[in-house]
Amino acid sequence: MPIYEVTMQDRTVEQITGADAYQQEGQMTTFFQTASHRQVVDTWSTRVASFRTSEVVIIRRVEAALDAPVALSAIGPGPETRRTA
Repeated sequence: MPIYEVTMQDRTVEQITGADAYQQEGQMTTFFQTASHRQVVDTWSTRVASFRTSEVVIIRRVEAALDAPVALSAIGPGPETRRTA
Protein backbone atom coordinates (compact mmCIF):
# COMPACT_ATOMS: atom_id res chain seq x y z
CA MET A 1 0.00 0.00 0.00
CA PRO A 2 1.37 3.44 -0.80
CA ILE A 3 2.36 6.11 1.69
CA TYR A 4 1.48 9.72 0.97
CA GLU A 5 3.90 12.41 2.12
CA VAL A 6 2.17 15.77 2.51
CA THR A 7 4.43 18.82 2.77
CA MET A 8 2.72 21.74 4.47
CA GLN A 9 3.45 25.48 4.09
CA ASP A 10 5.50 25.48 7.31
CA ARG A 11 7.65 22.70 5.70
CA THR A 12 6.47 19.98 8.07
CA VAL A 13 5.86 16.64 6.39
CA GLU A 14 2.94 14.42 7.34
CA GLN A 15 2.97 10.75 6.33
CA ILE A 16 -0.40 9.22 5.55
CA THR A 17 -0.55 5.42 5.68
CA GLY A 18 -3.62 3.33 4.99
CA ALA A 19 -4.85 5.59 2.17
CA ASP A 20 -4.76 4.72 -1.51
CA ALA A 21 -6.44 7.81 -3.00
CA TYR A 22 -7.09 11.48 -2.31
CA GLN A 23 -9.27 14.26 -3.66
CA GLN A 24 -10.27 17.82 -2.91
CA GLU A 25 -13.51 18.24 -0.98
CA GLY A 26 -14.37 21.92 -0.78
CA GLN A 27 -11.57 23.63 1.16
CA MET A 28 -10.06 20.31 2.30
CA THR A 29 -7.87 17.70 0.64
CA THR A 30 -8.99 14.32 1.95
CA PHE A 31 -7.20 10.96 1.81
CA PHE A 32 -9.30 7.80 1.43
CA GLN A 33 -8.99 4.07 1.80
CA THR A 34 -10.99 2.44 -0.98
CA ALA A 35 -12.30 -1.09 -1.24
CA SER A 36 -9.60 -3.39 -2.64
CA HIS A 37 -11.50 -4.22 -5.81
CA ARG A 38 -12.57 -0.63 -6.54
CA GLN A 39 -10.34 2.04 -8.05
CA VAL A 40 -12.56 5.05 -7.29
CA VAL A 41 -13.47 7.18 -4.29
CA ASP A 42 -17.15 6.63 -3.58
CA THR A 43 -19.58 6.31 -0.67
CA TRP A 44 -17.93 3.02 0.37
CA SER A 45 -14.53 4.69 0.82
CA THR A 46 -13.22 5.46 4.30
CA ARG A 47 -11.76 8.89 5.13
CA VAL A 48 -8.27 8.56 6.61
CA ALA A 49 -7.05 12.17 6.92
CA SER A 50 -7.89 15.70 5.77
CA PHE A 51 -5.84 18.88 5.42
CA ARG A 52 -6.78 22.43 4.51
CA THR A 53 -5.89 22.63 0.81
CA SER A 54 -4.48 26.16 1.13
CA GLU A 55 -1.87 24.80 3.59
CA VAL A 56 -0.69 21.94 1.33
CA VAL A 57 2.41 22.57 -0.82
CA ILE A 58 3.27 19.07 -2.10
CA ILE A 59 1.63 15.65 -2.07
CA ARG A 60 3.99 12.80 -2.93
CA ARG A 61 3.00 9.15 -3.28
CA VAL A 62 5.72 6.74 -2.14
CA GLU A 63 5.44 2.99 -2.44
CA ALA A 64 5.82 1.37 0.97
CA ALA A 65 9.01 -0.61 1.45
CA LEU A 66 8.55 -4.33 1.70
CA ASP A 67 8.77 -5.79 5.16
CA ALA A 68 12.06 -7.27 6.25
CA PRO A 69 12.99 -10.44 4.36
CA VAL A 70 11.50 -13.61 5.75
CA ALA A 71 14.06 -15.94 7.29
CA LEU A 72 14.47 -19.13 5.28
CA SER A 73 14.20 -21.18 8.47
CA ALA A 74 10.66 -19.88 8.90
CA ILE A 75 9.75 -21.22 5.46
CA GLY A 76 11.70 -24.44 5.66
CA PRO A 77 14.36 -25.83 3.38
CA GLY A 78 13.86 -25.63 -0.35
CA PRO A 79 13.80 -28.73 -2.57
CA GLU A 80 17.49 -28.29 -3.44
CA THR A 81 18.52 -28.72 0.23
CA ARG A 82 16.35 -31.73 1.07
CA ARG A 83 18.10 -35.06 1.36
CA THR A 84 16.59 -38.24 0.15
CA ALA A 85 17.36 -41.57 1.75
